[in-house]
Amino acid sequence: MPLAVGTKAPDFTLKSKNADGLKDVTLSANFGSKNTVLLFFPLAFTGVCTQELCDITAGLGGYGDLNADVIAVSVDSPFAQEAWAQKEKIGITLVSDLNKETTKAYDVLFPGLAGIGDTSARSAFVIDKDGVIQYSEQTPSPKELPNFEAVKAALGSLS
Repeated sequence: MPLAVGTKAPDFTLKSKNADGLKDVTLSANFGSKNTVLLFFPLAFTGVCTQELCDITAGLGGYGDLNADVIAVSVDSPFAQEAWAQKEKIGITLVSDLNKETTKAYDVLFPGLAGIGDTSARSAFVIDKDGVIQYSEQTPSPKELPNFEAVKAALGSLS
């Protein structure tokens, strides 16, 4: 079960890779100024994950209008994430949880995906400017997308 609404969101600093090189992305950097939509997804270069992050990229302005930053987490390396983002034109900040510590901290580890190993389960969290989880969802299976209307509604209820 993913962390519950009302829980203090575990902070993290994870690596992201883009043309400028590796950089650290820290959740708490948004505290006090922006809400955060934190998405966990199983693996880069897979159909459902590509659909999800391309759809979010297409609607990214709507999240900005709700004073939210979107960060997507997977257990892929930051180098694989960058190659995928370039290939699919994904404009969301992708961060690597290669050691699965953040995935475990949010209690969204998916054991043995397709017999290849543990990944992040597909899940979504809305974290307010105070660092408190205001929305929490893990989909029943990796093939299902989170309820993004509910994510946006949760964001809309925040000041």
